[in-house]
Amino acid sequence: MSTVPVPQDLLDGISGALARGGDMRQMILLAFIGLSFYNVAELVILVPGTFRRWRGLYFWSLLISGCLGVVPYSLGFLLKFFTRADSVLSVTILSIGWWTMVTGQSVVLYSRLHLVLRDERILRRVFRLIVTNVFLLHVPTTILTFGANIAHSGEVAWVRGYNVMEKIQLTGFTIQESILSTLYVIETVKLLRLGADVSVRPDTRSIMYQLIGINCAIMGMDLLLLSLEYSDFYAVQITLKGFIYSLKLKLEFAVLGRLVDLIQGSRHPISIAIADTLPLCSMSRPPETPDQSEDPCEEAEPKDFLAEERGRIVQRRMFSESERTNV
Repeated sequence: MSTVPVPQDLLDGISGALARGGDMRQMILLAFIGLSFYNVAELVILVPGTFRRWRGLYFWSLLISGCLGVVPYSLGFLLKFFTRADSVLSVTILSIGWWTMVTGQSVVLYSRLHLVLRDERILRRVFRLIVTNVFLLHVPTTILTFGANIAHSGEVAWVRGYNVMEKIQLTGFTIQESILSTLYVIETVKLLRLGADVSVRPDTRSIMYQLIGINCAIMGMDLLLLSLEYSDFYAVQITLKGFIYSLKLKLEFAVLGRLVDLIQGSRHPISIAIADTLPLCSMSRPPETPDQSEDPCEEAEPKDFLAEERGRIVQRRMFSESERTNV
């Protein structure tokens, strides 16, 4: 067992409670934790109230990432930093929340990517990336977390190891989420340009800019967490992370809402593709032409179409009476 004393700046917040920092710092950390809880509570109300059918990977990953991710993650650090709760309890709760929150966010991005990307090879590679990072980033970080806080609490080797791994895992997950967000922006812009008639729907360009802006804001939040981590503001970064991830989930919901706005009353390929996949209805529907009175959310069967986009074909089942008679 190491007898070398651990510098307090290295140990502060990583193993045990916060050892320094005035009331103002503690109030800021508590504010971040409280805002995390508030954002999740808002999602729990908005998501089930917006989706017509409570099923699908997007729906459940959005709720689980918030309820079983952000909430226990923030609660674990609340117990660790501000109470005398047993270390085993607090670290176990926050570790479960961290796994669910971080990988859950990537699953939300992955499920949303299905709405606009039909290339199964790319989707499989993205899925493998998420699974691989679970083993490469989650597992060693969790081992070092328990080692620094419980099994070898305060030992310099475990604390220094955790410090290094914390930076590696945060960088890795930031790159992963940036890849997913970038793919989504690229494919969405392609589909919007393919299917949208700007003269008919002048808001299409505005929606594209908003989608890009929201995704850039999400990536900017990740960079903020990285800068705090590499500046060794551990306690601030770790509590701010819960708030940022809860805010990112709300922004994900906003991104989907903008696409739904574009779907309503439109019959271009992106509308049909998302209407096939998305069990979500807007509260109001703008009046369009009389032949567009059907609500895509009320259809019993998916619409059929064949759309070709720059060398790749978006395949759909086609139910045409003329084709049936020819067969």
